Parts: sequence; C-alpha cells; structure tokens
Amino acid sequence: MSTQATPQTQKASSSWDFTTIKKMRWFFIALIVIAGVINYLDRSTLSIGNSTIAEELSLTTVQMGLLLSAFSWPYALANLPAGYLIDKFGVKKMFLVAAVGWSIVAVGTAFANTFLALYIARVLLGIAESPFFAAGLKASQMWFSKRERSLPVSIVNTGSQIGNALAPPLLTFLLLGFGWRWMFAIVGVAGLIIAAVWWFSYRDPKPEEDALIHNEIGDDLVTESANETEKASWFSLLATPNTWFMIIGAFGIFYTVWVYLTWLPRYLEESRGFSLSTTGWVAALPFMCGIAGVLLGGVVSKKFIDGGMKAITARKIPIVGGAILAAIAVAPVAYIENTTLNILLLCIGYFAAQIPIACIWTLASDIAEPHQVASLGAIQNFGGFLGAAVAPIATGYILEVTGTFNWVFILAGLLLLIGAFSYGVLVKDRREASLQVTA
Repeated sequence: MSTQATPQTQKASSSWDFTTIKKMRWFFIALIVIAGVINYLDRSTLSIGNSTIAEELSLTTVQMGLLLSAFSWPYALANLPAGYLIDKFGVKKMFLVAAVGWSIVAVGTAFANTFLALYIARVLLGIAESPFFAAGLKASQMWFSKRERSLPVSIVNTGSQIGNALAPPLLTFLLLGFGWRWMFAIVGVAGLIIAAVWWFSYRDPKPEEDALIHNEIGDDLVTESANETEKASWFSLLATPNTWFMIIGAFGIFYTVWVYLTWLPRYLEESRGFSLSTTGWVAALPFMCGIAGVLLGGVVSKKFIDGGMKAITARKIPIVGGAILAAIAVAPVAYIENTTLNILLLCIGYFAAQIPIACIWTLASDIAEPHQVASLGAIQNFGGFLGAAVAPIATGYILEVTGTFNWVFILAGLLLLIGAFSYGVLVKDRREASLQVTA
C-alpha cells in the first residue's frame, strides 16, 4: 500500500530542508571569510615589510611605490575576465584556481632577490586573486535571496577587514621572528590549506534547494529568460551608464582604502615616530574599525529595505554617507600634530570608508541581470582597483616631491567626495518599472 505525502508532511520536509540549507550556506560564508582573511594577509605582506625589504634590496621610495601598486594594476584588469569566467564556469572551480594560484605565488615571493622578481610576483598575485570577491558575491547570490543578501555580502567583506586588522601585528610578528621571506611562505601555505577545504566541501545549491531559498522567504526574484540567446552579453554592460559611474565611484573610494593598506605603516614610522614593533599594533586600529564599518553598512542597508525602501536607494545611502564622512576625517590628518587625535581621525576615516564596501557589491547584484551579477561586480571592482593601483604610485611620487604626507590625505579626501557624487547622483535604477525588484 503506497503512502502519499500530505501537505503537512511536505511542509515539515520543506522546513527541515531549509534548516539544513541555512546551516550549509553559513558554513560556506564562513569558509569564504577565512579565505578572505588569508587573501588580505597575502596582499599586506609587502606593505608590512616595506622598510625592511627596501633596506635589504636597496629600493628607493619610488620603486616601493611601484611595487606596492604592482598588485593592483593586474588585479583590476584581471577582474574583467574573472567575473565572466565565474558566471560561465561556476564558483567552485574559479575559487579553487584563485586560491591555489595566489598561495603558490606567495610562497614563490619568498625567493625573490631583485626589484624585477618582486614586481613580477606581485603582478601574478594580482591576477590570481582577481576572482575572489566576485566569487563571493556569486555564491551569496545563489545561496541567499535578495531580501537577505546584504548581510552575507557584508560578512564576506569583513574577511578582508579582519585580514587587514590582523596583518600589522601578525605579519610584524612573523617578520621580526622569522624574516620577511618566511612571512610570505607561511601565509602562502595557509592559502593552500583553505583551498583544499573549499574543494572538498563547497557545492552550488540543487534546483530544489534554489526553489526553497527563494520561495521560503517570499523573494520577489527576477528569473532569467528560458531563451539563452536573449540574454544580454558581457559587453552590453559597458554600454550602460551605471557601469561607468560605478567604476568612477569605486575608484574614488578604493583609492583611499589603498593609501591605508600600502602606506599607513610607513606613515606611522616616519611621520609619527613609532617603532616597527609598535607600528604593527597601532596600524591595526583603523583596520579593526573597518570591520565594524563593513558590517554597519550591510545592517543599515537591510534596515532600510525592511522598512520598504527600494533596494538601490538603500544601498546608496550608506555608500554616500560613508564616503563623505571618510573625506571629512581623512583630509586634515597630516595637519593634526596631536598623535592621539591623529590616530582617531585615521580610525574614523577608515571606518567610514568601509561602510560603503559591502553595499557596493550588493548594489551590483541589485542592478545586474542574474546571469551578469559576477560580471558587473567584477567590472566595478576593476574601477576600484584602478584607484588602488594609482594610490601607492601617486603617494610615492607625492612623498618624493614634497617630503610630507599632507597632499596624500588631501587628495584621498577629494577622491572620496567624487566617489560619493558618482554613486549618489549619477548611478540610478534605469530598468523599466516592470523589471524592478525591491529587495
């Protein structure tokens, strides 16, 4: 005698399945966060070893500026195909390729003995790390509904901030205890471990799980056309005004972030007189504040959405507000003689500059069609890392010409305001009303 499932048993099964999905997807987010921590430790190794490496290899300030930007140029350019490749080949494969690639490069950097060798290693690191955030965004898109997505995207972005906060004390400890070469090698091995865990644990949601993810919480999802030929191409994004305004906005915000990431330790040593060991702890303070900034941006955005605000508007408010506050704090930093107040402004500036970060990524998922989410996110990240590439070079030249950090922070403040204007005024929801989705 066959037994048919009743609505009650189906509902119970659905509830159990969704509980399992919740546990699984948060495990994946945790894994991406840990990978993000290691990812940013890799990026920070050169800035932490800045003075030590420059002295050992007899590098000038301009050469160090070029090295500190060598990661960002290829990273920015590689973001363009990275997003497309993630949309085409999937998160699991591309994330694995990225993690293994950046880890091998990090270990290899330990053997560099010349400016050219270091430069090539940083270029390869930038290429290898380019799929990371777009992959995190794509995974969040698949495992979370639009209504929920700002929180996991914010949490994914805290990985970078945790890495930034850990980098000064942890990498300084490794630098002082084992030397700069072992510092690179140890971080690289950690990346290989997380890559192995990812490969054996991550998977995309099954069709029935996908339905539960969106239907369980009443997600008003725009579905992709069944006719694959009707999908907009990757190049169509470049014909959209929003894409270019997002590139400009990301450039302005990321520029300032990378002034911190690449030159803050040296600023604290040379302009504020901190020792190398003390700099490791003091430099961690702004980055610790950055963790709170990223989470605040996601929480505020979600609160606005829960209150009925349109998704795009809810993302733009933290982006614009954070960028303006950061500009106000950063611009006068070098003119403040009181060390305590100086560090406080540095902390406020970085905290505020991180408020937009998660919202920037989530904004890409709100504006793009489902099959173009990683692509638009990566193109936007390309713009951001053009700013990241310019920041260390411009800082190196400003220091070479003026001998002070005054114009370094003034320029950072101006670019933050340009970023706020681009996102706040120029980026708009240009889709037809019938295709709008309120998250």
